[in-house]
Amino acid sequence: MAARANFPGDNPRDDLDAYLGLTQEEAERRAREHGWTTVRSLPQDAVVTLEYVVGRLNLGVDGGKVRRCWLG
Repeated sequence: MAARANFPGDNPRDDLDAYLGLTQEEAERRAREHGWTTVRSLPQDAVVTLEYVVGRLNLGVDGGKVRRCWLG
């Protein structure tokens, strides 16, 4: 079942599960079309800081495909 939720702050309403399996390019384009102000593509096991940034969508990419998608 697709996740659709009310996100905190001024984040766009979006279905994060819809990004899974897309190519990095497709996902980045979709995210911008859906109103995300910052799109961050990261290697699947990248070490990142955990500060929350409203309007940022993180994409965990492995083999050119999105395997994980999360806010902030």
